[in-house]
Amino acid sequence: MSIEFKKLSHTYNEKSPFPYVALQDINLEIKEGGFTAIIGETGSGKSTLVQHLNALLVPTSGEVIVGDYVLSASKKAKELKKLRKRVGLVFQFPEYQLFEETIEKDIAFGPKNFGMDEEQAKIKAREMLKLVGLDESYLERSPFDLSGGQKRRIAIAGILAFDPEVLVLDEPTAGLDPQGAKEMMNLFLKLQKDYNKTIIMVTHDMEHVLRYCEDVVILSKGKLVKTCDVISFFKDEALLKELKVTPPKVIQFKRALRDVGIIVDEDNYDLSKLALQIKEVISHE
Repeated sequence: MSIEFKKLSHTYNEKSPFPYVALQDINLEIKEGGFTAIIGETGSGKSTLVQHLNALLVPTSGEVIVGDYVLSASKKAKELKKLRKRVGLVFQFPEYQLFEETIEKDIAFGPKNFGMDEEQAKIKAREMLKLVGLDESYLERSPFDLSGGQKRRIAIAGILAFDPEVLVLDEPTAGLDPQGAKEMMNLFLKLQKDYNKTIIMVTHDMEHVLRYCEDVVILSKGKLVKTCDVISFFKDEALLKELKVTPPKVIQFKRALRDVGIIVDEDNYDLSKLALQIKEVISHE
């Protein structure tokens, strides 16, 4: 399902004495079936941008096109249920998504809302709970009694339960320990590779961008700075410096090697393969 932003702008409190321009004239296409990272400093407009994808926000001007659905400033949004079935958004703060008495009810809410009967929705809740790494003992617990990381897993399970074509993730690993974050990122990658989901991820984690993503969208002060593939982005040292982006550790390591005269394969970002290359370079000196 294609996704395109055409001259999208969004102003908060537009008719108040204190308007705030969050996005300005964004022209952007998101690759269908791809894994795209959206990055930028705090306040750059990342969350505002992705909330247009299922009409939580509507354009002040311009258009958002999701498949055959057009969201524009000039037309009132209609058939939102149809759009939100296709685009699932996991909020940055899971508390914004959790509201039911039990975890089972919370995860089952989406499928029931989109027409699944109650028994099927309960089965789906169990499946999704397992998928995000939690067992059935959580089903009858309150989602508000969980840790931050567990709440995030439940919020993700609730979105996955209604099987959207596009999965939008706003800082999806915040609050998770390193192992939990790795498990979640591998799950998102599996959804993209094996089930052809389009994954769009807002993140500050450059390690995840390098390891999992294919393309990068860079925002700054509400404007689109650049779109490119991940490798091209991390090779652009001037841009990284301008954006004050700290590159992933493997790239820092390769730069340190370069500074002492050890040149390795420019396109190799695998530490084990780098170790073999370093050994080979040193053995020939």
